[in-house]
Amino acid sequence: MGLSGLVEVCLMYPLDVVKTRLQLGQQDKGMVDCFVKTYRHEGFGGFYKGILPPILAETPKRATKFFTFEQYKTLFTHSDIPMPVTMSIAGLFSGLTEAVVICPFEVVKVRMQADRKTSVKEQRSTAAVAREIYKTEGFGVSGLYRGIGATLGRHGAWNMVYFGLYHSCKEVIPDAKSNPTSNLIGRIGLGFTAGSLASVFNIPFDVAKSRIQGPQPNPLTRKYNGTAQTIALVYKEEGFGALYKGLLPKVMRLGPGGAVMLIVYDEVYAWLKKNT
Repeated sequence: MGLSGLVEVCLMYPLDVVKTRLQLGQQDKGMVDCFVKTYRHEGFGGFYKGILPPILAETPKRATKFFTFEQYKTLFTHSDIPMPVTMSIAGLFSGLTEAVVICPFEVVKVRMQADRKTSVKEQRSTAAVAREIYKTEGFGVSGLYRGIGATLGRHGAWNMVYFGLYHSCKEVIPDAKSNPTSNLIGRIGLGFTAGSLASVFNIPFDVAKSRIQGPQPNPLTRKYNGTAQTIALVYKEEGFGALYKGLLPKVMRLGPGGAVMLIVYDEVYAWLKKNT
């Protein structure tokens, strides 16, 4: 599961860089324009700025997501609660837990992704950026946990929709023993749909997170602070569509990623259940 996640991060990371830059409102006309500008001014390496934090966070992130989901699923299962609701609640709480684990990694990643002025060779290391944030801004909500509210919203909302939809609908997929091909195609389609819809649902939190954790328009004044304040300000100044900036690269990454992730999870979970 960890290996599949690492492969997904490395292959899809350029989409994450472009998504973040679009969300920061750095005067790109769209996804293609951002790709062209990044390659023209920073080279191929520009698409991999800040990749180390998500690589380091990938295994604990996935472990937290799936382990806590199973624990919350057991906790919230009750005869009076419909199973789709149970799955959604378990997904919500697993996302909230996951957000606490990865927030410092996200802060460092966004800072490095936003840097378009230096080449990859000139850019400071991940450790140097993390140290600077810790020394100048601290470890709490003004430093490495800046944007924790938006991060909680992003991961809680995504996991709620993703797990709720997937586990509510997968019973309609043909049985693996009688029709393995249709079962695989069905799971891929459902995982892709769940990942895509979850991305549409949570992206306003994602935009707020990028604005809060990224560089401010005026370095001397913090424009974006809390989640609700940031969402309201973006809507007021830029319109409703601005809350969905970066949606296309996000769906292009998390749609296929959602399909692969739960197929791997289902197979590993079934194997562990059979052999333990």
